[in-house]
Amino acid sequence: MSPSFLTHRSAAEAAAAPRTPDPAAGTPWRTGRLLAGPSGHPRVLFGRMYEDPAVELAAFPPPGARVLCIASAGDTAAALAAAGYEVTAIDLNPVQLAYARTRLEGGAPAATGTAERLTGLGRTAAAALLPGWRPAAVAGFLRLDDPEEQRRRWTAEFDGPGLRLLAAAALRPAGALATVLRPGFRCVLPRGFDEVLLRRIARTVARHPNAANDWAWRLLLGRERPGAAGAVAGPGRVRLVRGEVVEHLERCAAGSYDAVTLSNVVDGPGPRFARRLRAAVEHAVRPGGTAVVRSLREPGPGGAGRAAEDRSMIWGVVRVVRTGTDGARAR
Repeated sequence: MSPSFLTHRSAAEAAAAPRTPDPAAGTPWRTGRLLAGPSGHPRVLFGRMYEDPAVELAAFPPPGARVLCIASAGDTAAALAAAGYEVTAIDLNPVQLAYARTRLEGGAPAATGTAERLTGLGRTAAAALLPGWRPAAVAGFLRLDDPEEQRRRWTAEFDGPGLRLLAAAALRPAGALATVLRPGFRCVLPRGFDEVLLRRIARTVARHPNAANDWAWRLLLGRERPGAAGAVAGPGRVRLVRGEVVEHLERCAAGSYDAVTLSNVVDGPGPRFARRLRAAVEHAVRPGGTAVVRSLREPGPGGAGRAAEDRSMIWGVVRVVRTGTDGARAR
């Protein structure tokens, strides 16, 4: 596997990033809470998922393969199970795992997690201060299916000075978001995330039809796309495991999986954790298998990979990596 498998930051970004503890076995996800304040019980962090499983469906081995994903809200596990994969979904947060089970096995509707509450505050502020961001106007934009028209309208009607000022106040290192996040998550977002995020949204609306983009509806309007399918797999279709992903990969038998997909796993921990995770993936995924890795960070020397293909708008890097020691390659 490429040495740059899980280290996407440039040297300048790595030097500028806030210094945080980097225990080899620990990640900020262990607490089950995103927000600063007194420690408490874990909560549902993600009521929905913000990764496009079309990337996995295009990159993974044929259906029937053994695959591992993060459970989160269950959407990716459901999509992989529906395509015929043998799916294991893992999550360290017991509350998040229980929530995924209710969706995957019982068809429960999506709930509002911490992430949705935070993005909801941003949308509410935008709608209150910027007439173009009122829900009716955003819904009209999301019904478009011509990327060129979407690009034009995004630039002319949405991505203006008012939005940029609001985004800077919320997403800069000293902005509102940084003040409410737990310390371990404050280094997750790249510097200048306000400009970065708007650039990623512009990239997506210029490439993918809004009307069929579930993730555009979730991020920009906070609603499910009309006609969108829920995260239902059926009882027993997905094996749900509580645990930390690197520990699970280390402990399972060599070559237990044909493919893995990991989103946000390396956002927060430092290089020691990334090296450990890389070794664990090489152990647990058969030679010639596939790993899909997503990061919110800006691309480093290895490039953005397939980030532009992921319709969820938020990712800076989406790498598809072939495992094995015989000249492994990343794309």
